[in-house]
Amino acid sequence: MTTPAPFGLLLDVDGPIASPIERRIAIGSIVDDLLTLAAAGIPIAFITGRSDAFMREQVVARLVAGGLDARAHVFGVFEKGGCWAPVTPQGLGELEIDTVVAVPDALRTAVESLAREHYADTMFVDEGKHVMISLEQRTDVAAAAFAEAQARCTTEIARVMERLEAGPGFRIDPTIISIDVESVQLDKDLGAARALDWFAAHGVSAERWWSVGDSRSDYLMADAVHARGIPVAHVDVRPGDGMLDRPYDVVVESDFIHDAAGAAFLRRRVAELGLG
Repeated sequence: MTTPAPFGLLLDVDGPIASPIERRIAIGSIVDDLLTLAAAGIPIAFITGRSDAFMREQVVARLVAGGLDARAHVFGVFEKGGCWAPVTPQGLGELEIDTVVAVPDALRTAVESLAREHYADTMFVDEGKHVMISLEQRTDVAAAAFAEAQARCTTEIARVMERLEAGPGFRIDPTIISIDVESVQLDKDLGAARALDWFAAHGVSAERWWSVGDSRSDYLMADAVHARGIPVAHVDVRPGDGMLDRPYDVVVESDFIHDAAGAAFLRRRVAELGLG
């Protein structure tokens, strides 16, 4: 076991890292600071509902192009814990998939057909998902229009699930940019546990952890760390939705939100190490 890092990072992607509007890393300092922290030995895990394909294209490729240190400890957990892989200087490593939590084929076919046939004007099917179903807001559609379609589509999906007797093992999770249909076992606490276990298996630990996210479910990352008796704090980059009461510190980045808050947080962590 190596000497513990001064801190480790569990990072949601949409919101604190990637712009929820542009669906990419829009602030260059985020990549620079992630590379600096990784090179300094800080363990970093991305805990996201996104697919491995999205991560390869929008996050991992940026880290590789920037020269990710070969000694870095970077890990990715996708689809809320449904699949995972290490992040290396060559790209995303071997992907592992938990097929036990995958949605049934009949449910996937029915829901994705519904979206393609009746909601293609507001959303599209994320073809990269292995265990979840995700219907994502089109970038050319206004938030209000998507919200209206989302409500109707969610109701129809619920009827499909009832007809196929898919519950109670699966749920519908509407987010600000998508509708997810997923196993009830999937969530950010499972994702965090996957990351912590992977780091431990590779002799990597931290004195304390930060989790960073923009939704209430992102607090579950810190919950998972706290449950192991490890010091943790959570950074809420969208506190306007209501900050949760937790037995650990919950902080915000001044008046910044989304990726602006994520960028400010990372810059402060670089400064904390005396590297910025």
